[in-house]
Amino acid sequence: MPTLETRPAAVIVLAAGAGTRMKSRTPKILHRLGGVSMIGHALTAAAGLRPEHLVAVVRHQRETVAEHISSFDPSVVLADQDEVPGTGRAVECGLEQLAADDVAAESGTVVVTYGDVPLLSTEMLTELVAAHEAEDNAVTVLTTVLDDAGAYGRVLRAEDGSVTGIVEYKDATEEQRAVREINSGIYAFDAAVLARALAQVSTDNVQGEKYLTDVLSLARAEGGRVAAVVTEDRWQVEGANDRVQLQALGAELNRRTVEAHMRGGTTVVDPATTWIDATVTLDEDTTVLPGTQLHGTTHIGRDAVVGPDTTLTDVTVGEGAAVTRTHGEGAEIGDGARVGPFTYLRRGTRLGETGTIGAFYETKNVEIGRGAKLSHLGYAGDAVIGEHTNIGCGNITANYDGEAKHRTVIGSHVRTSSNTVFVAPVDVGDGAYTGAGAVVRKDVPAGALALSVAPQRNADGWVERRRPDSGSAEAARRAAASSDEPTDAAE
Repeated sequence: MPTLETRPAAVIVLAAGAGTRMKSRTPKILHRLGGVSMIGHALTAAAGLRPEHLVAVVRHQRETVAEHISSFDPSVVLADQDEVPGTGRAVECGLEQLAADDVAAESGTVVVTYGDVPLLSTEMLTELVAAHEAEDNAVTVLTTVLDDAGAYGRVLRAEDGSVTGIVEYKDATEEQRAVREINSGIYAFDAAVLARALAQVSTDNVQGEKYLTDVLSLARAEGGRVAAVVTEDRWQVEGANDRVQLQALGAELNRRTVEAHMRGGTTVVDPATTWIDATVTLDEDTTVLPGTQLHGTTHIGRDAVVGPDTTLTDVTVGEGAAVTRTHGEGAEIGDGARVGPFTYLRRGTRLGETGTIGAFYETKNVEIGRGAKLSHLGYAGDAVIGEHTNIGCGNITANYDGEAKHRTVIGSHVRTSSNTVFVAPVDVGDGAYTGAGAVVRKDVPAGALALSVAPQRNADGWVERRRPDSGSAEAARRAAASSDEPTDAAE
């Protein structure tokens, strides 16, 4: 990738459009792909240039968009587009905001890009700016060549290959529409040239808009050089105007993301069914099995195996851990731990090293010590479970009394039998045991056995008396006959 000797004076990201074709109450540029909004991707690429000023021009659903941008990057300068339509006016509003803030971009390079071009990279912008400055251009436009150029603006060139202008599709002649090189709308401008030209641009066109493309002919008219950087990677200049285009861009972003992780040392068994957000990190020698989705700030440690059919959001998986058919969010899984299958990890779950959360288990806001096991069919919420404790099948922490949540604390090396219920708040000491079916309502001292025992009573002959025509009654009669023991129908 080329390097820049100087920082651009400004990058202006245009984010004022209504995006009506998305047919959504959510502003178009806030729709997500790869776990990040389209405007988030655009701002990340722009910020990679380290410009003196990063500006976003907003208008449609202004407060919602502005709040999102400010939370994503508080350093972004927000500029409001007024009633005058067109990309030229949008850029002008961005420059006017900088002037109002006494940081006017009067010299250097001004880059213009868009909030709905999510696959555009810092590397591509760097190539554009490097060419612009090396050739001492007045304007440099990023273009690509398409087999079907559709309704994109066409790039017009002179016989020597220089760019003479850009014509919008609706204003183009049939001959001009036959051109396959299209304008991406992404530019590097000499700041002084841009300011002078924008002051002369009118709205005298079919759309009644102030076109940014008109700057090119005005720059040439005053003797400036206009050139283009052509990219073969059309995805970098593709925008998303509806959900079909958004899905296509999302799929391509995911393909690139998964491929990058594979080249970085991750084994992805089935890339076609694996989705990894742009914000996810994976160490070398990790393995991702089919049907896995990794979202948010999820991190997978070295030698860990995740999947199949697993969805993790903001989950940390330690080295050598295995997570199988699990849905997790906001959880931490220690080194060498085992989770799943069919496990639900809710926020606040922290599983210690070599610990186990097994099949059909749900956990929430629970800290589980090193080597502890919660093997199957249970719920642990608002609890602390000590090291090397074994929680039996069907155990539940009853943490909610109908009004408030309460905490269960279970010590280290505890052994609980099947179907134990801990009625919080309750403490169980180190090394304690519980009997099968115990309902623990009060604290259990260290080393004690907690029992909830009631005498068992057998009502002999109940089935024959109450269900005489059932298959069960017939089976009981056969059993009695084979053992020469009469059934007690009179009891």
